[in-house]
Amino acid sequence: MSLPLLRRRDALLSLAALGALPVFAHSAHHPPMDDAPAPPPDESVYRLEATLEDQDGHSLAWSSLQGTPVLASMFYTSCDMVCPMIFETVQATLRALSAAERAQLRVLMVSFDPERDSPAVLKKTAQARGCDAQWMLARADDNTTRKVAAVLGIQYRRLANGEYNHSSVLELLDGQGRVAARSGKLGPADPAMVAAIRKLQGRRAAEIRSFSAVA
Repeated sequence: MSLPLLRRRDALLSLAALGALPVFAHSAHHPPMDDAPAPPPDESVYRLEATLEDQDGHSLAWSSLQGTPVLASMFYTSCDMVCPMIFETVQATLRALSAAERAQLRVLMVSFDPERDSPAVLKKTAQARGCDAQWMLARADDNTTRKVAAVLGIQYRRLANGEYNHSSVLELLDGQGRVAARSGKLGPADPAMVAAIRKLQGRRAAEIRSFSAVA
């Protein structure tokens, strides 16, 4: 990474530490977009009929993710500033959880850039970022990518130079695909997101105990 990029990255990290990092990654010539509204909290994102392709080249239905809480976001692999910070924020969030709590959570990262982000490229990125089997890096065709972004309440557009202007958001989906929490903070783990994950998992554990008692 060049010295100017390192300095810019240090500045972004400093802003993140102060809680002042903007939600949007954007070019100086392209002002940030208004963020898309989050889906209604009682509506499942899995109502969308879509097919994803993961870093191993496997195709799967979008709805197949239901059943387990998912920490979801969007990115593109050629991004050298904000997208790496999204990965770091997810990893910081996972580190804030116990091993048992981490085991009950999946991570989904969907690419904005299916043209360049082939499964092989996604696989290489997963390895470089230290993503284990808990993580799914995925892509879809352009039309499906826009639909996934819409149900997650994330906006993006491709710029003339091939980069993307996009919102930087982490979403916590419950087992039914309803948005349980949403955070635009990058850098250290957002305490509110960590608390939401624990609350969601506590509720799931209570439901399982209740079901077992009835059975």
